[in-house]
Amino acid sequence: MSQPSMEQVWEELNRVMDPEIPVVSLVELGIVRKVGYEGEQLVVTLTPTFAGCPALEVMKTAVLERMRELGLGSVLLRTVLSPPWTTDWIVPEARQKLKAFGLAPPALHGGDVEILFAEQAACPYCDSDDTVLKNSFGPTPCRAIYFCNNCRQPFEQFKPL
Repeated sequence: MSQPSMEQVWEELNRVMDPEIPVVSLVELGIVRKVGYEGEQLVVTLTPTFAGCPALEVMKTAVLERMRELGLGSVLLRTVLSPPWTTDWIVPEARQKLKAFGLAPPALHGGDVEILFAEQAACPYCDSDDTVLKNSFGPTPCRAIYFCNNCRQPFEQFKPL
């Protein structure tokens, strides 16, 4: 039996959705960092959103299941924490999906920590910048809760990390 091509592997990995934000895949979020064969074994490198991500084991299980469905028997998952994951790794299409889901996408920051908390989150419902941070901690560690003064809707923002 021949090995699936890298294109097939990436295509299948792009179908593994984030367990906390099911409208975007692990590939689109930049969590799947690298994929390659080492001999007969497929190696998938993952960088979680933060070291203590509670969804990491769920993600690993989903990746393994998808790769087994592709016919791969030998898969190694590597978790790499350096460089740390950043919201800058989220692809543009995923940013649009986040917004359509009602979750304000994070600003691109290029590692400039000063802008991380200086900018207002744009409302995903009406695009207004007239928003206010209500709580730095949302339902997951990587989200914050905002309120839009324009359309009067509460919403979450994916924190720029």
